[in-house]
Amino acid sequence: MLVKLSGRGTVTIPKELRKDLPEGTVMEAIKRDDGVLELRPQERDPDQAWFWTERWQQMEREADEDYAAGRYKTFDNVEAFIADLDTYVEARKRKGAARRRA
Repeated sequence: MLVKLSGRGTVTIPKELRKDLPEGTVMEAIKRDDGVLELRPQERDPDQAWFWTERWQQMEREADEDYAAGRYKTFDNVEAFIADLDTYVEARKRKGAARRRA
């Protein structure tokens, strides 16, 4: 079976070879001394399975995009963080109350 390496370095594993692997399976990639590339499925900690769900991975991608675009805040201490969080929560409550009145 032949597969093609894309310009971005990705390879699509044919469906027949991945049919018994759960979606999101982590693979260890190894290049042997003889030049052969091996992919070895790795066991995951069942307590961390939530991290590999599509929903969580989408949120991870969104967070990465926000960070790259500079959409984040930094704080000098925990108190400043909590104060900012409280301000955010209060603003959301006011917005929700205004929508309910409308």
